[in-house]
Amino acid sequence: MTITAQMVMDLRKRTGVGMTKCKDALTEAGGNMEEAIHILRKKGMASAVKKGGRETNEGVVGISENDEMAYLVEVNVETDFVLQNDRFKEFLKNICDDTLKTKPKTAQDFIGQKYSQNEALTIDEYRAETVHSLGENIQIKRLLNFKKTADSSLGIYSHMGGKIVCAVVIKGAGDVDSLARDVAMHVAAEAPDFLKPDEISADILAKEEEIARSQIQDKPPEIMDKIIQGKLKAFYEQSCLLNQKFVKDPSMSVADYVTQEGKKAGKTLEVVEFVRWQIGE
Repeated sequence: MTITAQMVMDLRKRTGVGMTKCKDALTEAGGNMEEAIHILRKKGMASAVKKGGRETNEGVVGISENDEMAYLVEVNVETDFVLQNDRFKEFLKNICDDTLKTKPKTAQDFIGQKYSQNEALTIDEYRAETVHSLGENIQIKRLLNFKKTADSSLGIYSHMGGKIVCAVVIKGAGDVDSLARDVAMHVAAEAPDFLKPDEISADILAKEEEIARSQIQDKPPEIMDKIIQGKLKAFYEQSCLLNQKFVKDPSMSVADYVTQEGKKAGKTLEVVEFVRWQIGE
């Protein structure tokens, strides 16, 4: 397979490794981007790898919520310019409002529903009208709902004007939304992949262990396992939300911070869910 300059640039963007090493890794991997990253990590050249190297599509994640539910709705557009258009802003608000009225489960269900302000149109037909008006393609990419309960709190944080939106659910109390929002802000900044180590698949852990072993082949066997466990612990602290150092207080993990705040309030609190949506994923 021909290794293009764009492929090398994408790998460099994701790993921070020099262009020559990136090209060598891509050549060794036969052009497979993920395998090239794996090769660089085994050689100790890449550690924190960004999730994507492509330029992101434009768009915004809309938010709607009431006392019972909350919805995230991602809408993609061709250019950032249209996001500032009043007609587009009205469209985004209207479809977000409709999610709370009709409670769709998927984006596909939603676009086939009737538009509440004009039932002669479906949501998709309303979208098409807006496309015609603005002269730019608009797509409703995905949506997600959260049901609110008396014993849980939901925190939503929007960053960069809706380019990144995160939500966190804390179980154990219905009045700690501000704490949940602080954790959602942490999610925006630190981009965890998993909630906790138990959620990491055996395949991923095996690959991480393989990478660790390849980096310490010269170490005595009696200390190799300790080193590997230390490297896996570092992997958990990088990739698992509950194990990460909390951005507002790096002296403790997210899990410990939430537990501490719960004790102050006389409650047992636990982060049970999070999502992080970024335009272009």
